[in-house]
Amino acid sequence: MSNLREANKKIENAVVDAYQKVENAVTGTYQKVEDAVTGAYQTVEDKFVERFLTEEGETVEQAKSRLKGQEESK
Repeated sequence: MSNLREANKKIENAVVDAYQKVENAVTGTYQKVEDAVTGAYQTVEDKFVERFLTEEGETVEQAKSRLKGQEESK
């Protein structure tokens, strides 16, 4: 009976380890995709603000701050 328990424990550990590896791979890949999409969006947003919404001599960050202030005052 002891050999059966040991075998079951080895199987259990192997399954848990395999599941953990799959889980880590999936969440790691998702995080990389999320970071890439967020970074691309931020780049596009900054270019749009720089091209169309900045006033003369104003940085992108200053323009965003000004626009946020205008939005909050509505």
